[in-house]
Amino acid sequence: MTERNAAPSSPSAPAGARAPAIELIRVNRRFVTPDGKSMTALRDFTMTVDDGEFVAVVGPTGCGKSTTLNLITGLDRPSGGEVRLYGNPVDGIDPRIGFVFQTDALFPWRNVIDNVVAGPLFREKDRSEAYALARRWLARVKLSGHETKYPHQLSGGMRKRVALAQTFINEPRILLMDEPFSALDVQTRVLMHEALLALWSESGASVVFVTHDLEEAITLADKVYVLTAGPATVKSVYRIELPRPRVAAEIRYQQDFIDISHTIWNDLRDEVMKGAARSEAAA
Repeated sequence: MTERNAAPSSPSAPAGARAPAIELIRVNRRFVTPDGKSMTALRDFTMTVDDGEFVAVVGPTGCGKSTTLNLITGLDRPSGGEVRLYGNPVDGIDPRIGFVFQTDALFPWRNVIDNVVAGPLFREKDRSEAYALARRWLARVKLSGHETKYPHQLSGGMRKRVALAQTFINEPRILLMDEPFSALDVQTRVLMHEALLALWSESGASVVFVTHDLEEAITLADKVYVLTAGPATVKSVYRIELPRPRVAAEIRYQQDFIDISHTIWNDLRDEVMKGAARSEAAA
């Protein structure tokens, strides 16, 4: 693994700093395929996410990015190595984690506010307080007035805003996002980037954001991990020193953004080509 700075690096953390929010330490993950063969998804995989840091993960299709998220949640266990949250080994589902999926995870039979309030009610929050909190979060994602609509009555961008409110209302310390905006059109995606950056900057959560979109990764992240074609390991890490706050609609036209994008793409392109060649050979 190579760590590189896409711009001048920031000062290193002082001695005695708190444990990282997330650590994957030389993790391996193997599966048994339906025909009885062993398949390795992750190999010698090491990643660190500091408290409050926004990390993006990019790599070829099928290289194990989503498997990484499952290991962090505790839904899956490593075949070797160790996964830690705040210095402690992962042991089951951690309530401090929020997850935003690629596909809509809204209950279709519930209206907007009932979807947002589901988490607090499950955590046994007072009902009136939970609904008041849900209304405040819907206002923050600019959905006031849409409380009684159902998911099928909303646009794709509006459903994603509901999903963000549904997640952030639970005040997660760690936020995992698996290609959450990939199905949206370009214009709506930029608006969602703006909304996410605003919510994240207020929350202080640690984020792992999986994406195929390199520009999206650079726009959002403090650090970008480039993975190899499967079995995935970390090929390189880039620190993104673009100043914050970032305006998603404008930043990608800046020369330093373009330079960073070219640098990382030159690294990522080799792995994408390898992954494509393997897929063609398998077909």
